[in-house]
Amino acid sequence: MTSPASTDRVPPQLSAGPRPALGPAADEGLARRLRALACTAPIHDLDARKANLAGEYSVYGMAEIALAAIDLITLNMDFDTGADHDQIVARLLPRIAAQAPLRPVAEHERVARWVLENLINVGSVDRGFRAAYGTFAPDGTYVRRDYDFKLIEEVPGYGGVVYLRTTDEAVNVLVGALDTDVTSAQIAAEVKLEVLIRRGRLADAQLAAEQARYRTVQYAETLRRALEATRRNVRAVDWLNAVPDMIAEALEHVADRYRHENAILTNIRKARDEIEDAENKRRAAELVDIVKDCIRRHTQLQSRLLEAGPLFRAEQDRQAFATPMTSSGIDLYGHLVVPVLPLPLEQAVRVTDAFFARGTGLRTPVSVRVGDLVDLLLTPPVEREHLGAEMPEPDLIATPDDSRFSEEQLAVAKELLDLPADAPRRLSGLLAEARRTGDLELPYLVALLAVHAASPAVGTAYRQGEEKLLFAVDDGTELDDPEFGGADLIVGTALLDAAGMAADRTEAA
Repeated sequence: MTSPASTDRVPPQLSAGPRPALGPAADEGLARRLRALACTAPIHDLDARKANLAGEYSVYGMAEIALAAIDLITLNMDFDTGADHDQIVARLLPRIAAQAPLRPVAEHERVARWVLENLINVGSVDRGFRAAYGTFAPDGTYVRRDYDFKLIEEVPGYGGVVYLRTTDEAVNVLVGALDTDVTSAQIAAEVKLEVLIRRGRLADAQLAAEQARYRTVQYAETLRRALEATRRNVRAVDWLNAVPDMIAEALEHVADRYRHENAILTNIRKARDEIEDAENKRRAAELVDIVKDCIRRHTQLQSRLLEAGPLFRAEQDRQAFATPMTSSGIDLYGHLVVPVLPLPLEQAVRVTDAFFARGTGLRTPVSVRVGDLVDLLLTPPVEREHLGAEMPEPDLIATPDDSRFSEEQLAVAKELLDLPADAPRRLSGLLAEARRTGDLELPYLVALLAVHAASPAVGTAYRQGEEKLLFAVDDGTELDDPEFGGADLIVGTALLDAAGMAADRTEAA
């Protein structure tokens, strides 16, 4: 038998209804994933809505074209400018034409512009996307929230030009690392790149290098937005703690990444010279270009970081001493729209014509005003230091010597190519003589110098006062060599005009 006390005992999990969530902190991971998933929805929606276009467009992969457009815009963005709309359309045309080569070019261009307009979301008021998701409030109630984001923005430039710029959400979609920290993702991508290069996996290393470059673009975009907000309103940006900490962290980040990328560049060049497979050599050469572009972007970012402090002080002075507006604002809705809407059209037109005729304001005269001239003449000059501001001491790093050929090999190769002016030789003979020295790298250097001599820099040699110049001529003879192919060049030495004129003057004397 059970006791009465035991029959009244109820398990804790059945004593009440379902327990609510512990609050937003417990649900933050799910909310983050929902926001990241929402960023990919406009790209998937392109393939779903292409059936609504007038015509047969099922052959086009709209999501592929959209990712290619985001890729092109991201790589063509600079710190101050963005990508040109027509240029992006032109670069998308080959990819679209590869999907449907028999379709006309006008259709390819229409597809490219349709994809770009949908990524910008031209039909909406604010040209942005909105996704709804739910979270739990601290009291356990379910709350629906809206997540607003953009993939591509249209930003104004100088001279009325409109540029395209990708947002952080678009870069996250592109590199496949959703909602990650910029700095940690950059370091992880570069460490991964170095390991892949060391192991010889150049195909994976190229993908890692491209991801590192996208993170560099995103880091620069964060700084650019902070500076733009400062230009609009210096009080809207926390220059007391947040921005100085970000600048100090970014400068340290750039210094570390610069050292890291130079070491990676050395390893790539070494791998490029040692690899014999043609495909891997091509990938290694592409890696060199990508890492060089990362170094260029980091250098540009460093210069902008150093200019951030003076820009803040200049904007603070400009905004603090700006002349405040004395005129009161006009309530267009209350003063104009509400009284005019009930009126007949003929009476409303007279009101609106009078308002817009006087609401455009006066044009500033081109002549110099006496008040401005007096202020300019009576303003005392700003005192400046004689030698200017103190420059920081640069941290110089010795670049490792990664040359393939040594100075001794270059001296031997030049001695072999020091030919008499009246006795040119074939490249095949020079290669055979280079092999007899026992140096396996010397024939490559001789061939390189001979090919370079096929287009000699005559003007440079003449200005430098050279007496003779190495040249190479192709007479159609094929090169018969176990290591090299191509033409068996005729290599010789030509006397320059300056040396010839000096010889004529000597004979005449």
